[in-house]
Amino acid sequence: MPIKDISIIIVDDLQFSRIVVKTALKKAGYDGVRMADSATEALKMLSDQPADVVLADWMMPEMDGLELTDQIRQRDEDNGTYTAIILFTANEDIELLVRAFEHGVDDYLRKPPNPHELAARVNAAARIASMQNDLLETSRQMQETIKHLEEVAMIDPLTNAGNRRFLMSTLISHLLEASSRKGGVCLALFDIDQLTEIHDNSNKLITDEVLIGMHRRLRRLVRPTDAIARLDNDSFAVVMHHTDIDSYRESAMERIQNGIRQRPIKTSDGYIEISTSIGVYYYRGDTELISANEMLKQATARLDDARSIGPNSIAY
Repeated sequence: MPIKDISIIIVDDLQFSRIVVKTALKKAGYDGVRMADSATEALKMLSDQPADVVLADWMMPEMDGLELTDQIRQRDEDNGTYTAIILFTANEDIELLVRAFEHGVDDYLRKPPNPHELAARVNAAARIASMQNDLLETSRQMQETIKHLEEVAMIDPLTNAGNRRFLMSTLISHLLEASSRKGGVCLALFDIDQLTEIHDNSNKLITDEVLIGMHRRLRRLVRPTDAIARLDNDSFAVVMHHTDIDSYRESAMERIQNGIRQRPIKTSDGYIEISTSIGVYYYRGDTELISANEMLKQATARLDDARSIGPNSIAY
């Protein structure tokens, strides 16, 4: 970082001391220098515009240099940034200096500072701040990348519904909770009856729009707490958890099915009528715990039964 671009705040309750330090830094080529007559004013300056380096007198009224350091370190932690801190002190007590470093001070200078030493120490502190901020930014980008990869691994990129991995994870947690608390879990698989015909007679864009529309419609028809996933065969799964084992009603599936076919799906090729075949399996928590794979197997068998009955059928 060029010297002229380094942002510096000088904090000292003595105006003469502030001016001496600022003058020395200006002569060394540092242009971005601000002055504060108290720790409180320095904190306000940092809120308005971050600094690379803070030069503060150790002994100040109201809030001393160590207290200011604590405040800056907390601010850095909250904002994911790093500010280099140098304290001015006339004290040569080693124990006090060790205490300063334990508080997070990066460096210290004896008062009055030598101008050449001052410029060199500020430049070194600015490099430390720059490296720390680069590391924090790299870490932040890595966290965002990890978050994105996790979302991709759990979310269907076309419809924004969950994917199979999401479905299995959700089933496992709901089955365990239902078993321990004697609740219930319903897994319903929805197959769009006309999807093969739509795929054969239209392009992929239309098929995708139907799938997206199906997910949106399901989302409006089920409860906010119900989980929706799209499986590889383009069927949709809905997981419903019931805290009361007897609160599940088969009529709920009929209501959802009627809601799906109530209106056609809007696509780039016009409106398309759809209906669904549904396979439903309900696990009761007062029976032996089953695996998520077994539950999906049972629901799939019932979906096959519904398909064999004909379009717009439900098999329990």
